[in-house]
Amino acid sequence: MFRIIALTLALFLAVPAAAQVGKSLGVVDANTVAEADLAKLPGMTSAIAKAVVAARPFDSIVALNTFLLGQKLTPAQASEFYKSAFIHINLNTATAAEIMLVPGAGKRMAHEFEEYRPWKSYAQFDKEIGKYVDAKEVARLAQYTFIAVNINTATDEDVMSIPGAGRRMAREFKEYRPWKTPAQFEKEIGKYVDAKEVKRLWRYVTIQ
Repeated sequence: MFRIIALTLALFLAVPAAAQVGKSLGVVDANTVAEADLAKLPGMTSAIAKAVVAARPFDSIVALNTFLLGQKLTPAQASEFYKSAFIHINLNTATAAEIMLVPGAGKRMAHEFEEYRPWKSYAQFDKEIGKYVDAKEVARLAQYTFIAVNINTATDEDVMSIPGAGRRMAREFKEYRPWKTPAQFEKEIGKYVDAKEVKRLWRYVTIQ
């Protein structure tokens, strides 16, 4: 009986986490959150929230940070805002500057995030980052990140973990397989959403 339980547990743990965007523990995506909700977050005013929405999508958290500082938020105010809203960073390509904007990450995590590349799943993230911090902190850090999904093999769950994607986009991603080029993605997904949204979605995917 114990062998059966152990084998079952081993098989369960061997299955990689399907979702390729870190599960939110309360942090919202700054590119998709509604303006009214954005205005309620730390450091925001109705005018700043309106300006953020008009300027979206931001292609990185560094771009959003530059914008917020231009709106006269202090670095401390921006950091407080990031505890509630953020632009996900790509675990495999994020620069140290991007990683350092994750609240509480610091230089140590900037090093660790880079050391274990390429990241392939959140099971791997849990294991490797869990060497340095407890499970609660691993989960907190994960919500600021994503691992680009292979658009040719991504499951519905993978696609729907992308903020704002939903079932419709999961269906369209599958319909046009095999994907071969970014230009094809721009053309086909551009039938359903505008160019800004195509650009935002493209951040989360890769073609392999």
